[in-house]
Amino acid sequence: MLYIVETKKDVETAARDLEEAVKRYKFGVLHVHDLQKTLKEKGVDFSNACKILEVCNPQRATQVLTDNMAVNMALPCRISVYREGGKTQIGMIRPTALLALFPGAAELKAVAEEVERETMKMINEAR
Repeated sequence: MLYIVETKKDVETAARDLEEAVKRYKFGVLHVHDLQKTLKEKGVDFSNACKILEVCNPQRATQVLTDNMAVNMALPCRISVYREGGKTQIGMIRPTALLALFPGAAELKAVAEEVERETMKMINEAR
């Protein structure tokens, strides 16, 4: 269900490298959430660095949304770069696992597999 890899890079460097990889695969970065910063702004001290990239390929998103509009609840794809236990990790919920939760999952499977292959490549290139 999860795909997580470890990197020797710090969170900032890995997130920047991931953002570059995302663009090479013709996905867009819709937003980057800095979880640590956001929590600090809310008065919560959170020690683990965490960047969450919301990424999307517009053509594939349109394809799955045309098949099942409820899939909007699972979009965009989120890839996290975070620090835990003294190690930097890059990970995501596998698109195949996420889209399998929806009615008509069989029709979505091919697109989910394609997006999963590409996002895994992005993660591995950024590691």
